[in-house]
Amino acid sequence: MQKTGLVLEGGAMRGLFSAGIMDVMMENDITPDGVIGVSAGAAFGCNYKSRQPGRAIRYNKRFARDKRYCSMQSFLRTGDLFGAEYAYHIVPNQYDIFDNDAFEQNPMEFWVVCTDVETGEPVYKKCDEGGDITFDWVRASASMPVVSRVVELEGYKLLDGGISDSIPLRAFQRRGYERNIVIMTQPQGYEKHRSRFMSIIRMSLRRYPKLVEAMAMRHLMYNEELAYVEQEVRRGNTLAIYPDKQLPIGHVSHNPDEMQNVYDIGRELGLRKLDKIKSFMGLR
Repeated sequence: MQKTGLVLEGGAMRGLFSAGIMDVMMENDITPDGVIGVSAGAAFGCNYKSRQPGRAIRYNKRFARDKRYCSMQSFLRTGDLFGAEYAYHIVPNQYDIFDNDAFEQNPMEFWVVCTDVETGEPVYKKCDEGGDITFDWVRASASMPVVSRVVELEGYKLLDGGISDSIPLRAFQRRGYERNIVIMTQPQGYEKHRSRFMSIIRMSLRRYPKLVEAMAMRHLMYNEELAYVEQEVRRGNTLAIYPDKQLPIGHVSHNPDEMQNVYDIGRELGLRKLDKIKSFMGLR
């Protein structure tokens, strides 16, 4: 029997679009065999394995203006724009509880993608345990360069997975996932260009030349992966879901209404694509 996967690219707060689609899928009992997420895709995708629709939009709106959660004050005080302890440990352990038991009991695999800052290569981690160890892997996957500290974890030094593998469809196929839904956070036809901030990146991350090199080449990697997704769609083993147009939110937002709007755009598209998703998954 073919294994079915859900592949989630990042995009910071654009990931709330993906959360809206995922919630529609969960509410309609669509259960892939595995989920692989990058950055925001990992941060929000973990709720699929813990069976908690609605959680991603709920806590993001609740803590949108909490300086401990995401702020320049957090960055200046700790080195992390998104508070490492508050956002990734206190919130899921105390305020909007992550269901660790459901996460561990669900046979669905959950993978995160990080980037090894010393090699510039992707690191793929299958997270089986709930709790702080998985929260730290998710944090590493979502730790944007320059505005986050390097995360030291299980012998690795890690940052955002999107630097080295933004759309890990090929990686999931190598792990036996033959039919995959890919949720994108940029509209179809989008093309990434070389970062305008390479001088800042080179200065901030000069200790990690392989990482800087990966970031300089990231646009080429991303555009090649986009082309690969389209190739696999044509082959019939991949269903790609794109927003209809550029999502009206930046990497960071402190506006709950803006967050809700992007989430609702995802929900609306998820409902519109529901029959197609079910058919692709063999549910109809």
